[in-house]
Amino acid sequence: MTPTSHHEEMKSLYLKPGKEASIQRMHPWIFSGAIQRADTGLEEGDLVRVLSAKGECLGIGHLGYGSIAVRLITFRDEAINEEFFFNRLRQALQLRQALGLQRTDNDTFRLVHGEGDQLPGLIIDLYGETAVMQAHSVGMHNVRHLIASALVRLMGERLRGIYYKSDTTLPYKADVEPESGYLYGDHTLSESLEYGLRFGIDWLKGQKTGFFIDQRENRHLLETYADGRDVLNMFCYTGGFSVYALRGGARTVHSVDSSSRAIDLTEQNVKLNFPDETRHRSFATDAFRFLADMPADAYDLIILDPPAFAKHNAALHNALKGYTRLNQKAFEKIRPGGILFTFSCSQAVSKEQFRLAVFTAAAQSHRFVRILHQLHQPADHPVSIYHPEGEYLKGLVLFVE
Repeated sequence: MTPTSHHEEMKSLYLKPGKEASIQRMHPWIFSGAIQRADTGLEEGDLVRVLSAKGECLGIGHLGYGSIAVRLITFRDEAINEEFFFNRLRQALQLRQALGLQRTDNDTFRLVHGEGDQLPGLIIDLYGETAVMQAHSVGMHNVRHLIASALVRLMGERLRGIYYKSDTTLPYKADVEPESGYLYGDHTLSESLEYGLRFGIDWLKGQKTGFFIDQRENRHLLETYADGRDVLNMFCYTGGFSVYALRGGARTVHSVDSSSRAIDLTEQNVKLNFPDETRHRSFATDAFRFLADMPADAYDLIILDPPAFAKHNAALHNALKGYTRLNQKAFEKIRPGGILFTFSCSQAVSKEQFRLAVFTAAAQSHRFVRILHQLHQPADHPVSIYHPEGEYLKGLVLFVE
């Protein structure tokens, strides 16, 4: 279904009286309970004009069938066409250029971060000359070709391929068949540069868009603490923290992941940067079992970066217990004077809840613990001040006596 830019063809949706307040505060989500009525014939993913009870246009967004009924992409009454997306992408690129992310030693960054770049439901990550695009809403899936066309216009010869990867991210009840594949060009060189380190990127089969770009600055920070330490990288996935620790002068680095495929990726990335490295070992095993079985005092720098324990609020209670259990084991086992990097990427878990889980773990381990850094997602994953829900990555760097 091709989205139209003609207002007279775009259907409308009317809010209940008084329900326009959050939109006037520029929050981009409209919940189903706020809707009075809608024009007939609307389908999931359609562009829809949102009108107040008095008939005033509050913005235009994509219709969804979940509790979030509309994700607004503009708070104005304007044409939604390739030019619209070109301007949004240009603003996003200008921010990344201002951040200095395109350098001779770095070609990997997030170009579009959903609501943080006023494009809810859209993620675009850049790996060198390849863009990997992901839709989290049917609306963004429907306009993928329009966005790809605008992106090619914007990036010119710097772009050799746009790979579309939404088979795992679209709403599971959506009536669409998302097929991963190239929307533009193709590019087989799947290697990228981050702070001068090389990483193989598997955007075809890897998690997310192939790499966890959101930990870039935190990996860089870890490097400054690694010198002379024995490092344990739990839930290592592609071994990003491990490679930085090796460059930082770690004495030994052990990488652990339950997925043997992740361990293969880690070993490839270590070899890419340090071909004859003897300080690194990896283990394909369950994280909790590894922590339980390992001797005390084996490590004095531990990274806990688990996958999201809570994808939804329903799983929150168990997730917080999981974070407490995981961190308590690390506190019990880490060498005195050790440093713990601990993270949560669960959007359902707030900063305060995560900190409380870690506090509980510290208290139960009877160790004296100090906070050195409070970490979050990097600036190329911006959070709209009107949409605090966009802040999902939380981390603490802790000194354990």
